[in-house]
Amino acid sequence: MSTERDVQARLDTPELMEKLAAIEHERWAHWQQYMHDQCQRAKDGSLIIPAHLAKRWQTQIETPYENLSDSEKDSDREQVRRYLPIIGAAIKAPAAEG
Repeated sequence: MSTERDVQARLDTPELMEKLAAIEHERWAHWQQYMHDQCQRAKDGSLIIPAHLAKRWQTQIETPYENLSDSEKDSDREQVRRYLPIIGAAIKAPAAEG
């Protein structure tokens, strides 16, 4: 049976950090591409966020998770599901000797 210390040791590794950081970068890049696709590109290359989207996103930023709509929560849950298999595998992995 794993102790809390064993689980923590499995989670606190450079390998796990890199795997999770790669997922986070992919998630961020996907979101940034989505945002860029919604914006208007100015002649100088800057992006202009349409007012309705700026308002919507600002509202989401200011809304605590528990107050989000079910579809907004589902979107966040979908992102978390990307992390769970890697975290689960790390927890099940044999403890590192040391």
